[in-house]
Amino acid sequence: MNISKAEQRVLHVLAQGGHIRHKRNKNSKIDEVMCVTRDGYVLSDCTLDIFARLKRRRLIMSRKGSPYQISHLGRVSVRPQLDNR
Repeated sequence: MNISKAEQRVLHVLAQGGHIRHKRNKNSKIDEVMCVTRDGYVLSDCTLDIFARLKRRRLIMSRKGSPYQISHLGRVSVRPQLDNR
């Protein structure tokens, strides 16, 4: 599966324990997303377009309205990368 660098970056944050918070408008459509790392920092690369692509490919999931997290397919699809800490 071809995954862009920005999508990889978001998936790595989610694989390390981060999540994507979302806000819905009055038509119940998602109109704002914010990717938060496990340390509480905000990833600026996570846009609504990238979120839509990850959701369409089923690489992220949400259960019962909770923040979006990486799915099993997302964990398998993400390329391994060393942690830069």
